[in-house]
Amino acid sequence: MANAAVNTAPLGAVATLRVVDAVLNLKNSVVAWNEARETRKVLSRLSDDQLQDIGLTRADLF
Repeated sequence: MANAAVNTAPLGAVATLRVVDAVLNLKNSVVAWNEARETRKVLSRLSDDQLQDIGLTRADLF
């Protein structure tokens, strides 16, 4: 007689995984938003000539 392996997740494991994934996605979104905000802040301090040297205009910052 063959033994069939049944893989089942413990009760609540799927819900817990979804909550953890949601929290990690939120964290990653906040980190990406903050990095973009800091980059815009630094670039906004550059002069128009400096921005032009790196191929940007002031309108590209926002």
